[in-house]
Amino acid sequence: MAADSNQRIIVEKNPSEARLSELGIKSWPKWGCSPGKYQLKFDAEETCYLLKGKVKAYPKGYSGNEEKGGCCVEFGAGDLVILPKGLSCTWDVSVAVDKHYKFESTSSTPSSSSSF
Repeated sequence: MAADSNQRIIVEKNPSEARLSELGIKSWPKWGCSPGKYQLKFDAEETCYLLKGKVKAYPKGYSGNEEKGGCCVEFGAGDLVILPKGLSCTWDVSVAVDKHYKFESTSSTPSSSSSF
């Protein structure tokens, strides 16, 4: 079953330096995690820029059938990613992540649980 269309993860591959500068990414806080699986819920829209890492994100309701066009979203180093408010997903991190991030509200970090 596909995720709600309002819950789409948007990935902008290799945005220009001008775009990154316009967003002020270097002034955003940083966050990182080691390889593993993480359940995340985004209480606010998050925009992030990955400095390092490789992630497969599986939105809640993912069927697990990639051959039939499942809704796994892949992103990694050099990608600008927008994670919508209300999204619940599992991040399968194959390469440790280091990213700059910004939330659209006062929420400080996504709620998460440890590896499962």
